[in-house]
Amino acid sequence: QVQLVESGGGLVQPGGSLRLSCTISGNIFSIYVMGWYRQAPGKQRELVASISSDGRTNDRDSLKGRFTISKDNAKNTVDLQMNSLPPEDTAVYSCYANIVGVAYWGQGTQVTVSS
Repeated sequence: QVQLVESGGGLVQPGGSLRLSCTISGNIFSIYVMGWYRQAPGKQRELVASISSDGRTNDRDSLKGRFTISKDNAKNTVDLQMNSLPPEDTAVYSCYANIVGVAYWGQGTQVTVSS
């Protein structure tokens, strides 16, 4: 059984930074891709960023320069550094992993950008 547990969400003022972390545990044979999605109230879920097993990243164009994804293969973690946050980045951020072709999801962590 595979589990994804996120941490690091919370309330931050506009212009501030947050770092999200996701730890993947369980029966992990081969992780193809890890990444983050987000869903804001009333909007569809959208990809924030992903990183493949060889380190290639796929970043949402509108977030490039502010969001950075990274991973630690030894720890099976994937982090998302978020900087210069405006209120529009408020959403539930969910970690996901594609493990041998099967998608797994974390429970999500709330990020609220507000003064």
